[in-house]
Formats: sequence, structure tokens, C-alpha cells
Amino acid sequence: MYTLYSMQRSGNSYKARLALAQLDIAYQIVEVDILRGESRTPDFLAMNPSGQVPLLEVAPGRFLAESNAILWYVAGGSPLAPDDRIDRAETLQWMFFEQHSLEPNIGAAYFWLSLVKGGRELQRHALDDWMEEGYRALAVMDNHLRQRDFFAAGRYTIADIALYAYTHVAQLADYELDSFPSLRAWLARVAEQPRHIAMDWNQPVQQAAE
Repeated sequence: MYTLYSMQRSGNSYKARLALAQLDIAYQIVEVDILRGESRTPDFLAMNPSGQVPLLEVAPGRFLAESNAILWYVAGGSPLAPDDRIDRAETLQWMFFEQHSLEPNIGAAYFWLSLVKGGRELQRHALDDWMEEGYRALAVMDNHLRQRDFFAAGRYTIADIALYAYTHVAQLADYELDSFPSLRAWLARVAEQPRHIAMDWNQPVQQAAE
């Protein structure tokens, strides 16, 4: 059985938990509070030197980091991870977009404004850039979705999971989505997918090792 090291309110961790739930894959979860330094302990750094979550133990002593890599691993062979060459490339295209346009802006704003006490003051110098670039990413997504239900392969895939994680909490980071109707309709479609779980859904957890 897989072991997932995850933080409940982390968008990147949520990607992995959502995919595992929708694929009906059994796993055990270890909650890691990065705000308390639990991902910087010697034991955790021995598993993942980058000190980040999510982290998936796929076999005893074998660990896989980076949320989108975890998505490809767990979804491999399922309809969520396309096999067709162009469909696979299109899925990757949007997952790369998520990492270079969405997560560094909306993800960063969500982290500092929603999770870190006093984060707004600490990152005041960066907020304007995050907002400008975040809105640019949302506009690209909304435009793509005007004629499509999902982002790649003509169906729901891990590209949607990757993009959904931080987009669905964007309003918690001061982003207004009223001017993006296609994007809001897509958020609703994703939430209606079979075995969907909310970010705050949880199962019994183990605490991270000291």
C-alpha cells in the first residue's frame, strides 16, 4: 500500500489525494505540517531532500516527489492519463502551464494569504505581481474552456486535477472569478466527477515522524 506524506491545505498535496480517491487506490496518509517545520526534519529530508510535500512512498524505501509526477505515476494505465501521443502531450502541456503560470502565482498567493499568519504583510512586495500574473493565467484557462469541457484529450484527465487544485481556492487569495464564466463552469464540472473529494476531506492520519 502506498504511503502519502501530505499537508491537508496544500494544493499540491490535494492533487495527489484527489487522484488517489478518484482512482479508488488504497493508501495511508501521514500529515506533515510544513508550517511547523515537519518537512525539514532529518528523517523527512532523508526521504525527500527538497523538504516538500506531497511525497509518495511507492515501495519500501522508494519515494516519488513532485505533485505532477505523482499524478502520472498513480494514474498510469487509467483514462486519467492518456496513452494517445497527442493527447498525452496536450495533457503535459497544461500540467507544465500549471507549474510555470498558475502555481507560482495563485499557489503562492494562497499559501501566504491563507495559510501563513501575517503573510500579507510579509509578502506585500510580491502581491501585485502574483495578482497580475495569476489573472493572466486564469484568462488563458477561461479562453481555452470556451469551446471545451476539459483541458486535454476531450475528457477529464490529470491535467484538470493539476489545474483544479489551486484554481478552486483562488478566491481565498483575493482573486475574483466572476469575469471567467467558462472557468467557473469547469470548476463545477470537476467537482461533479465520480469519487471527487474536497480539499478538507480527510481520513485518519498518522503524524509525521519527529
